[in-house]
Amino acid sequence: MKKARIIYNPTSGREVFKKELANVLQSFEQAGYETSAHATTCEGDAIQAASHAVEQGFDVIVAVGGDGTINEVINGVAPFENRPKLGVIPTGTTNDFARALGIPRDIKKAVKVIVEDVSMPLDIGKVNDRYFMNIAGGGRLTELTYEVPSKLKTMLGQLAYYMKGMEMLPSLKPIAARIELDDEVIEEDIMLFLVGNTNSIGGFEKLAPDADLEDGLFDVIILKKTNLAEFIRIASLALRGAHLGVKQIVYRKSSYVKVHADEKMQLNIDGEYGGLLPGEFVNLNKHIEFFVPESFKGKRLLLETEPDEEQ
Repeated sequence: MKKARIIYNPTSGREVFKKELANVLQSFEQAGYETSAHATTCEGDAIQAASHAVEQGFDVIVAVGGDGTINEVINGVAPFENRPKLGVIPTGTTNDFARALGIPRDIKKAVKVIVEDVSMPLDIGKVNDRYFMNIAGGGRLTELTYEVPSKLKTMLGQLAYYMKGMEMLPSLKPIAARIELDDEVIEEDIMLFLVGNTNSIGGFEKLAPDADLEDGLFDVIILKKTNLAEFIRIASLALRGAHLGVKQIVYRKSSYVKVHADEKMQLNIDGEYGGLLPGEFVNLNKHIEFFVPESFKGKRLLLETEPDEEQ
């Protein structure tokens, strides 16, 4: 019998998962899994729990929570040579990674995605000694994702981020940076930079519209020096994916990124504080196998066959 370990954040999403845990365990048992659960107790606990689950030979690990919980589980699994499949049940505020994979927020439907056993090996990123599945970046505005108090996120959801962002706008200023890519070096005064793995970043579903979770490449977005009015205009364009043609935006694809700033700049890794620059980013192509909806895998297969059909 296959073994599954559920690692969940008991405070995420108004604690709704705790109420559904018994039903979720039953669903996994009916699908042929010997299943157990671990409730996280503090920051970093999910990393240790995931590492332990790998060492104990679990076939499947299920991360339940927001992007921060999923990130910790990935950091617990990624260093191992033999890695179990990962499932995701999104109960956080933005759920960028789950949204990118098309995993529904409804707990029963998310469980169904896992027990249907459709999976794909997908890229993750590594910056310095930490892994990420969605986004890493730097610049004052990227800090709002971990500066918003958890209680405010629980009460207000996405609105809490917008409120904090408006508060931070007057303090935005450019910083001189050197950014090395696969075949290019960019030296600019920048407002922020983003190294993305998915198309859904910080609640913006079209920030990196061409992101591909299998191509071994990051989508790198750099916002050059700009004034407050221009920044607000570019942010409004980003909501509908119309920002990449703006002259203040540099957009590249690269498997390797190295960033150095002349001033102190914090790293944001999947919405959490990740230390200070410099940062060296490496794309780990198809490093972890994730359960995905059949519709997501179908779209990927369609994209792969389209060029042949045109010939």
